[in-house]
Amino acid sequence: MPMIIIAGLILAFVLMMLFGNRTTRQCKWRMDRARDQDGQSFYRCAVCGEIRFTNDGRPPKLCATEVPPPSM
Repeated sequence: MPMIIIAGLILAFVLMMLFGNRTTRQCKWRMDRARDQDGQSFYRCAVCGEIRFTNDGRPPKLCATEVPPPSM
């Protein structure tokens, strides 16, 4: 039974690495509804400080910076 759990965790990790969105991995987009304008949603990246507006209400798909996130 423990082998099945370990195999499942390894499989989940591999799938996350394969299908994860690498272009936004470093960005941590935060929505601020108070700053929305003209039907566009306001987002600010907590890592790099980049500001973006989107039309669909979802976080931006592309990271605007090459700054790596702080390591812990």
